[in-house]
Amino acid sequence: MIDFHCHLDLYPDPQGVARECRERGLYVLSVTTTPSAWHGTSALAEGSPRIRTALGLHPQLARERAHELPLLEQLVYQVRYVGEIGLDGGSEYQSAWREQLHVFERVLASCRDAGGRVMSVHSRRASAAVLNMLEAHSGAGTPILHWFSGPLRDLEHAIDLGCWFSVGPPMLRSARGRKLTARMPINRVLIESDGPFAKVDGRPALPWEASNVVDDLAVLWKMDRQQCEKQFLANLARIGQIATPGSSTSWHPETPEARGRPEAHEARGRVLRFAPPEVD
Repeated sequence: MIDFHCHLDLYPDPQGVARECRERGLYVLSVTTTPSAWHGTSALAEGSPRIRTALGLHPQLARERAHELPLLEQLVYQVRYVGEIGLDGGSEYQSAWREQLHVFERVLASCRDAGGRVMSVHSRRASAAVLNMLEAHSGAGTPILHWFSGPLRDLEHAIDLGCWFSVGPPMLRSARGRKLTARMPINRVLIESDGPFAKVDGRPALPWEASNVVDDLAVLWKMDRQQCEKQFLANLARIGQIATPGSSTSWHPETPEARGRPEAHEARGRVLRFAPPEVD
């Protein structure tokens, strides 16, 4: 189905995981943590029109990789998705807070200058600061808050700003995560694995395991599973059109109703018309 936030390049066997995603027909946003990783990670998507590679500079690497900002500012014109970016307020990264702010501001300015991008955004223990910066750079594009874990007041602020959200199975393991997810607009939610950092049964989560969350979300939103899947596919199509308005190469996933039609099967394999609170 969909995994809108995973780190394909960081699996022990990235080629094998990418191949499995392709064989399963998965729609994947493959995020990167440094600009220098973008070209190599993009190669994993060759022959996989349903995999998009995002350009990122992870906040936990802001101090070590700030020198790669000029590369990001060059590459941003070649991509429609940017991530993983944002801020991390964890105590272990407080000493680099100034660098994080500098990097995030430069990235948002680059996205704005490029005409806006769909952005997968990290906000662990820094949701208020992230939202304030997004508000100050409103032309940067459409933010999708990955594994949002901030307070309810920040969730409301994010909704008011037009933010989207990506949620995965670990987020729904806690009562707080379920409470946050229940308040998110269902037409602005996508699912994610955050593999290989997120874990399933003590091992790295795999992209196709993002769909494990669908049953839980169906219960939370009082929908049946088919309705829930249809909603996510509609959301993905919409975000694809935001990323590449009017393009014939934006994501346009099959709906459950289309899967049995001959034209749906003919479209497979082509470029279709159709991106943790503790560790990310």
